[in-house]
Amino acid sequence: MKIYALVGKSGSGKSYQAIGLCRKLSIESILDDGLFILGNRVLAGISAKRRDTRVKAIKTALFTEEEHRDMVARKIESVAPASILVIGTSDKMIEKIVDRLGLPRPSETIYIEAITTEEERRIASVQRNELGKHIIPAPSIQLKKEFSGYFMHPLKMIREGRSGVTRVSSRSVVRPSFSYPGKYTISTRALTDIALIVCRGEAGVVSVIKAAADNGESGAVVNLSLVMRYGVNVVDAATDLQRRIADRVEGMTAFNAAAVNIEVRGLK
Repeated sequence: MKIYALVGKSGSGKSYQAIGLCRKLSIESILDDGLFILGNRVLAGISAKRRDTRVKAIKTALFTEEEHRDMVARKIESVAPASILVIGTSDKMIEKIVDRLGLPRPSETIYIEAITTEEERRIASVQRNELGKHIIPAPSIQLKKEFSGYFMHPLKMIREGRSGVTRVSSRSVVRPSFSYPGKYTISTRALTDIALIVCRGEAGVVSVIKAAADNGESGAVVNLSLVMRYGVNVVDAATDLQRRIADRVEGMTAFNAAAVNIEVRGLK
């Protein structure tokens, strides 16, 4: 297993550059801020950006918690990637990470100054330090559950390679709670109101008998009991309604729609 290191100070654009660097050097996987990422999939770990303080975030990035460290170490051992890019703010941090996970020391270290311009690093610093935006080198679909309730949006980079083949790289932009004051919450009443509004626009729904919602760490759960219109395909109509409610909840609240449960009580 070959270990590469990408080193640069916080907010210099390391995570943003990681996917492009992996493609250039044919690196299979990434260790970044507590996550083990293979290709476009998060295989194991806890994101440091999910922590509510900077101190906890640093401890997570260094795999100081035994359970977290063991989970990631076991996954790396079972997957056995040929190469890993370890991202850190200093050579010392890289050494701590690989030692904690039982990995070899890096055979090659890349410093962010060698692959970015001063202007690119300035822009990255503004995004991080002034706007509170952090990059995770994985698609948003992979992070929806873990980052439910966090402001997050996908970022795609489209580049044309030397062979003329267009490459699309998916990253995610998140705003961790430690990057802004206060905590973002939304009432369960607001979630049920969103579901009711969607139901009113559905021709197949006659009435809503009961509506309830819950909002946990993995996302929002909406429960509905309905009377549907006689003659509609109940399964298809209910499935389409589930999708519409989930899309509206995620689009309006930043919470992951963990489940939309629909019970059809009757036809009319």
